[in-house]
Amino acid sequence: MSEETNLESVRARIDALDDQILTLINERARTAQEVARIKREAGEVGDFYRPAREVSVLKRIRANNPGPLNDEDVSRLFREIMSACLALQQPLKVSFLGPEGTYTHEAAVKQFGHGAEMLPLESIDSVFREVEAGTVHYGIVPVENSTEGVVTHTLDRFLISPLQIVGELDLAIHHNLCALGEDLEGIARVYSHQQGLSQCRRWLDVHLPRAERIDVSSTAEAARRAGQQRDSAAVASDAAAERYGLNVLKDNIQDGAVNTTRFLVLGHQSPPPTGEDKTSIVVSRDNKPGGLAGLLAPLARYGLNMTRIESRPSRQGRWQYVFFIDLLGHVEEPNVKRALDEMQQLASLLRILGSYPRAAD
Repeated sequence: MSEETNLESVRARIDALDDQILTLINERARTAQEVARIKREAGEVGDFYRPAREVSVLKRIRANNPGPLNDEDVSRLFREIMSACLALQQPLKVSFLGPEGTYTHEAAVKQFGHGAEMLPLESIDSVFREVEAGTVHYGIVPVENSTEGVVTHTLDRFLISPLQIVGELDLAIHHNLCALGEDLEGIARVYSHQQGLSQCRRWLDVHLPRAERIDVSSTAEAARRAGQQRDSAAVASDAAAERYGLNVLKDNIQDGAVNTTRFLVLGHQSPPPTGEDKTSIVVSRDNKPGGLAGLLAPLARYGLNMTRIESRPSRQGRWQYVFFIDLLGHVEEPNVKRALDEMQQLASLLRILGSYPRAAD
């Protein structure tokens, strides 16, 4: 058998497999429509997105994945299939900190797929407000970065919002230096979000020490401005560079090998337990010796793992603080419920911000 004949045989098999995949995807879509019909007949009128169900599906798919595709690629493919099927049941509306091309936009697509209707907004406040008003089903906001720390405005907004955290995801951040030109020569200024400039400080110090650094509202806005000025560059994502017609002069310029941002999914009701969950709370106690230690004691007593604690001004009085705490487990689990009940007795404020599936590794 000649090489050309062998290649045609393999291509014919690929075509046959593609036809089978197409048939199965559409069969899955019809089944999803049947699920929607059953839910409507049972009286459900809200959105049909179920974070716990998606986590369960993706976990099972990854566990059963024989390769050669890696788990991340397989998860992304199935996320898009689920997104398209969900759009047939009911179009999902999601707000995010925009504009398009930001890392938050990338996180929103990673979480909900391209089947969701995306609404870019100009501020974290706006994302909260649109979800609170019911204009969109869910919102995506950044909450912390592994290099620069917590996004304080997101935490502060929870103090006045009734929303729940219904999910979280981690996104590896790869900053690129992007410009209209082909090299670093002649770059007089660099635009980016404050976090982007901070996360690339060492690289900029070495390679563009004389360039002015200008803080703008987002990395996408930085790319837009750089696309209008030949003597400017932007620290931005691949997506932003492509959207605004920029060349990537240097990729992965962030300081340190690991640069990850954690995002929260905002909604109205926490999902049921999945077995791999996280609970977020905000808590406060009168300022007195041992007050915080006393508040945290029930967590240790019931063997709960606290993964994060952040203090923020309470805005209720001078030098008064609240503490944002993440712990492993779901509020419906007995030990978590007992610990929080005891904390409630000690606290001047305790509010559960949500129990939700933990971000996949």
